[in-house]
Amino acid sequence: MSPVARWSAFGLMLALASGCEKAPEPSSPSSSEPAKEASKELPKKSATAATKKPEPVDDAVATAPLVVPKLRDQGKGADEKPSATGTMPVKPDKEPDHVKVQHILIAFRGAPGPGQKLSRTKEDAQKLAHEILDRARAGENFDELMKQYSNDEPPGIYSMANNGITAGQGEYARSGMVGAFGNVGFAISPGNIDIAEYDPKTSPFGWHIIKRLE
Repeated sequence: MSPVARWSAFGLMLALASGCEKAPEPSSPSSSEPAKEASKELPKKSATAATKKPEPVDDAVATAPLVVPKLRDQGKGADEKPSATGTMPVKPDKEPDHVKVQHILIAFRGAPGPGQKLSRTKEDAQKLAHEILDRARAGENFDELMKQYSNDEPPGIYSMANNGITAGQGEYARSGMVGAFGNVGFAISPGNIDIAEYDPKTSPFGWHIIKRLE
């Protein structure tokens, strides 16, 4: 997670904080043609552009209001969504030194990076992100959901080293990722699925549905 991100076709988030270094990583996959907007909008970018810290944006973007979804009812009502075993967040007893996660980025018009080429509104992005979260937790194939909906380039898998841990081959430093990405990834157990809500500072690219793989 480290060098300055380059936009090419779709890998969004990894614009490293200045001074952070990342270990060598495999070359990013080639970009693909955008799919129809009906299923997802896929702007062109590099394979690491969607997870790194973004370049500074103008005040209008930096000060955009935080969209916070309504808290879900914790009771077991008629509208409660079913969840597959092991998909709900369980905080580890201790934060791991290393994690591997896969994410689905739902960006929106006006957001940095891929959002610059999208027509989806912020409200629509929030709704879609939570629908995908429910579907993933209910047991739908996460990899297929990523390919269908994400505004990051498939497979959207990132390995991260925690703060104070040297990044290994193909890993990114947690400090080089946008804050919410690591905050969610290191706070769930393998198999769990959670969401990083849009925030202009900690998650400026949009909503990230994150599954911890290892």
